[in-house]
Amino acid sequence: MADDDADDRLLTREAFDASQVANELKFVEDGVELMDYLYNRGKFSNREEYPRPGIILLDLNMPKKDGRESLAEIRKDPQFNSLRVIVLTTSKAEEDIYRSYNLGAASYITKPVTFESLVEVIRTLGKYWLEIVELDNGIHPH
Repeated sequence: MADDDADDRLLTREAFDASQVANELKFVEDGVELMDYLYNRGKFSNREEYPRPGIILLDLNMPKKDGRESLAEIRKDPQFNSLRVIVLTTSKAEEDIYRSYNLGAASYITKPVTFESLVEVIRTLGKYWLEIVELDNGIHPH
C-alpha cells in the first residue's frame, strides 16, 4: 500500500485484519518509496522481507512522487505490467478516474470509505483478485 496518511494506513491494516483475508501487507509513504520497493532499491533491497507485491493499493495524492506518476511509471516498465493496481484515493476528479483506468488500474475506490465498506472490498478482493494473483504465480489457494 502506497499512502502518505498514517490514519488511512492504520484503517487499511485493521480492515485487512477484520476481513480475515490472508495477506502480507507492506506500507510505503510515497511514490518514490513505492518505486524503490518495486525495484528493490535502498531500504527495500531485501527481497525476502520485501517480496514483489501481487496487488498495489495506491493513493494518488502523495508527496515526492504522486500516485499518478507512479502508476504511469509502473505501466511503462514491462516487468511490472502484470501488477494489479487498485487506486484508493480522495480524488473524485473524472480525469483521475479516466487516467487511472486508462493506465490499467483494476479498480478505483474513493475515500473516505467506512470501515465496513473497506472490509467488504477487501473480502471481495480476497475472493477474486487475490486468488487470481496466487493462480498467476503458480500458488494454489487453500
